[in-house]
Amino acid sequence: MLDAKTRIHEPASPEEVREVIAEAAQVGRRLEVVGGGTKRSVGAVARADAVLSLARLDAVLDYAPEELVLTARPGARLKELEKLVASEGQMLPFEPPRLTRLLGARGEPTLGGVLAANLSGPRRVRAGAARDHLLGFSAVNGRGEVFKAGGKVVKNVTGYDLSKLMAGSWGTLAVLTEVTIKVLPRPRTELTLMLFGLDEQRAIQAMAAALNAPAEVSGAAHIPAAVAARAPLKAEMAVTALRLEGFEASVKARADSLAERLRRFGRIDRIDARHSRQFWTQVREVEAFAGDARPLWRISAPPAAGWRIGEAVGEALYDWGGGLVWAPWEDAAAVRAAARAASGHAMLWRGEADAPAFEPLEGPLAALTARVKAAFDPDGVLNPGRLVAEVLR
Repeated sequence: MLDAKTRIHEPASPEEVREVIAEAAQVGRRLEVVGGGTKRSVGAVARADAVLSLARLDAVLDYAPEELVLTARPGARLKELEKLVASEGQMLPFEPPRLTRLLGARGEPTLGGVLAANLSGPRRVRAGAARDHLLGFSAVNGRGEVFKAGGKVVKNVTGYDLSKLMAGSWGTLAVLTEVTIKVLPRPRTELTLMLFGLDEQRAIQAMAAALNAPAEVSGAAHIPAAVAARAPLKAEMAVTALRLEGFEASVKARADSLAERLRRFGRIDRIDARHSRQFWTQVREVEAFAGDARPLWRISAPPAAGWRIGEAVGEALYDWGGGLVWAPWEDAAAVRAAARAASGHAMLWRGEADAPAFEPLEGPLAALTARVKAAFDPDGVLNPGRLVAEVLR
């Protein structure tokens, strides 16, 4: 465990990152890799000898709005990047969550941290995950070797798709020193349709119908009654929400068409752009569970089966049309059993439980993952013990 005397490396250049890692590999020292430090408690590093902080690698290297491409160091802060692209009428399409209040964290989330954890917000159902927008990168592996993958435009991204391997590896394979991401035009407006009083199974059916309709839904979430009653929403019944974005005339026409399609599910209300943004921020940041002391699980499953997880473990919040379920629950075995029964997997995001944070792997998948780890970081220099079962998904 780290203590007050733990050495902290704060390199100011990619070459200094390489030097720190190469020296650690040579002498057998293990490093905890951090950006803004906001997710250090998730699958916490257990056996590090020093900290490698990327906070000083915070520059934007290139931004070409006309090409929809941005290149930055991994320590670039999300709020500054979003402000920069917003000035050009653009956005980070994967809608990265902060989760700082949920995790009780200080500091500012960084681009490298979001990509390392492959964090995506409600827009993932339409725009894709963070990893789908990582065009290329430069990095240093656990041997202290520099390597690059991908490119700065989509057509140059060829060969092995190492970008998708790095996204979600939680800094256990290599340390990113430069990343290039795709950005997209920001919608002119948005509107959210809300249905009320649906149970979980019926809500999943409504969200599936909306996502399969030609309405270009960019967010689909369900908040059951017990969770909706909490702050900040404080609703009197369950809420099922569907977001539409784009030009005003298009949004209105699609909303009319979708509302007609969903009439069989009951009452439908519409909320305007300002209130829609507030609502989806609450969903993205999982604010309903921010003050809950229980262990909090993030469960990925096929959307059609998501409702079974909530039914099994109790209170839940459903995002991505049911493909992402947040659930506070003490019994780790019950959560993981429910996730497996729904052909999904569970990850402990907050709190303590008698189980590893990441889903344990077995058989061929565990062997393959071990070989990947050995290829990039054979001596376990980077974030040792963080991924107990080395989940890279």
